[in-house]
Amino acid sequence: MLHNGQFLAVAVTLLAMLVSLIGGPYPFEQRLQHVPTLVALIALAWAARRRLLSDTSFYCILAFWWLHIFGARWIYSYVPYDDWLEAITGHHASDRFGWSRNHYDRFVHFGFGVLAVPPLVEILRRSTEIPKPLAMGLAFCIVMTLGGMYEIVEWQVAVWMSPEQAEAYNGQQGDIWDPQKDMAFNALGAIVSAAIGMVLANPRTTEAARS
Repeated sequence: MLHNGQFLAVAVTLLAMLVSLIGGPYPFEQRLQHVPTLVALIALAWAARRRLLSDTSFYCILAFWWLHIFGARWIYSYVPYDDWLEAITGHHASDRFGWSRNHYDRFVHFGFGVLAVPPLVEILRRSTEIPKPLAMGLAFCIVMTLGGMYEIVEWQVAVWMSPEQAEAYNGQQGDIWDPQKDMAFNALGAIVSAAIGMVLANPRTTEAARS
């Protein structure tokens, strides 16, 4: 029996991914970005069918893939957030903060850290029954491991491309420290998420918020 809410969310996400491919400015790179998206959505549909995750964990994972679908439309390096902000506020974020590159990829790496911790903690505690603080620490280690593995895979994929395609796929935008900074944002997101989780898990904090 399907967990209808979760399964429907996966179907909507798959539809959003397919729609995002229509008229994309960088079709080859965008399709390449969505190889892992398709694998992840198949896995999430399988998890939804078996009710393996709580709604909180499930939608955290799905939220990350929405961020990825959005970024992949413009292969991350060209997400036009400056144009949108100018239309709304009359100002560019890049001008205001002195940015020389597009930072959407940094935002998604931070988002990965934030959104990966809750499902990892849930899976670790369910499978091992370890204390929550230890699960948080292990979740942080897993986030960093996955982030490092992704950077290695990204490097290997880029090695087999032309220089122009490699730059478009990697989105380094001329920054030689791009992989290290990406991993730093993964770490920061995981720390923030773990800290919030520990605060919410503290009975005294919960009672104070209610009173």
